[in-house]
Amino acid sequence: MKIQSSISTTAAVDVKPSSSIPEKVTNKSVKQSEKSTKFAGKERVAKWFAQAGVYPAYSNRPTQALDDKIVAKNTLKERRKFANLERILGKALDFCLDETQSDDLDPDWFFSFVNMAEDVYSPQMQEVWGKIFAVESSQPGSFSLKTLQTLKQLTQKDALTFRQAVNLASRRKGETTPKLLLGYYRKKSIWSFLQPRPEHQLNLAHFFLSYPDLLALMDLGLIHHSEIESGELANDQITEWRVAGHSVNFTPKYRGLTLVYFKFTTTGAELSKLINSQKQDAYVNALKNILAPAFEIN
Repeated sequence: MKIQSSISTTAAVDVKPSSSIPEKVTNKSVKQSEKSTKFAGKERVAKWFAQAGVYPAYSNRPTQALDDKIVAKNTLKERRKFANLERILGKALDFCLDETQSDDLDPDWFFSFVNMAEDVYSPQMQEVWGKIFAVESSQPGSFSLKTLQTLKQLTQKDALTFRQAVNLASRRKGETTPKLLLGYYRKKSIWSFLQPRPEHQLNLAHFFLSYPDLLALMDLGLIHHSEIESGELANDQITEWRVAGHSVNFTPKYRGLTLVYFKFTTTGAELSKLINSQKQDAYVNALKNILAPAFEIN
């Protein structure tokens, strides 16, 4: 019994912390760390509001009457808007294209552009707006006011999602509106209605464009809300496509074949012109594999 008691005592000693720092000191350090983190959070919040000309009551700034604070805030706001326009002008001058039309800009379009562009603060989006103006000044009518209003709503996440959609987009030769090709559908014969419909479509989530991403683009008015089937393709007729940076020819093997796709809206098509797309080899190979049973592919 004495031996057991000794072992029990030893075990109790072994599990105690080796540090000799008192518990009160440890708690004090934790509280100081929490206080420091909270202070950093307040500083971050105050820093953002300072950019809008608003400061916390405890700041060391000279006391001002409310009217003076409002004047100072509005002055800072107007200065930032003016700086935004200057940066966008600089980007537009960098992108300027050769004149292709003699038509002048629509003044209503121009001043609507200015009113929207002055509230664009992100450097990345300022570059986009500069490019839009460069294209519009060279080719009036390239971008509608509706497109500008849609662009104004885009967050950086939305812009990245749209970029990936453009990367995966396809255009049939002679057409200007991009499409997201998914696969094909073959009209059933009278004897095949009892058979399950085979799956001949890609899952775009495998290519970094998930269903929630598609819904977001639909809500923004960049692609149409439902899948579309092309008209029935003529048997043995070759159609030329530009698919995600690759040139591909499709020739139907059978009658009753239609391609299935999501179609960009007019706004989406206009904004897609601003993006330099990148080849998507994995998507093109997967699309070829899914079309291969019904199409000759070159």
